[in-house]
Amino acid sequence: MSLAPEVSLHTESEDLVIFGLDQHSYALRISVVQQILRMVEITPLPRAPAIVQGIINVRGSIVPVLRMRERFGLSPRASRLNDHLILARTSRRLVALAVDRVLGVTTRDAKEMTHPERILAGLDYVEGVVKLEDGLAFIHDLDTFLSLDEEIALDEALPA
Repeated sequence: MSLAPEVSLHTESEDLVIFGLDQHSYALRISVVQQILRMVEITPLPRAPAIVQGIINVRGSIVPVLRMRERFGLSPRASRLNDHLILARTSRRLVALAVDRVLGVTTRDAKEMTHPERILAGLDYVEGVVKLEDGLAFIHDLDTFLSLDEEIALDEALPA
């Protein structure tokens, strides 16, 4: 499934890709999502930061796979064949996010989104919270997902 990024960050409504980990829902702005893939074999990457599960080859490009479960404080588990990878672009690189499932795309009015500071101060990686039909979803900011130290360690671990 390919997704065309066409949403500005300052529109009246936002298109969001909703994905799940365990029983929790999360979201990314569709503007950062390039493609959704079924899980593939992930090659371990020596000397990579712990958040990096490994790397995959996407049309000739080496893409790091990030451990979403661990970053969000969920129990680690082995990848399953029905899991998904979300290919998304940060301001620095293309990454693959290992998720349990992609639930779909939804459009939400900007007024339906709550700034994370209004809920709880210090919600790392979160740029907003949106109400869904079956609960809430945290909208994640991929540009703050990796710390500077993790970015540097990843740069050093990736093949030239």
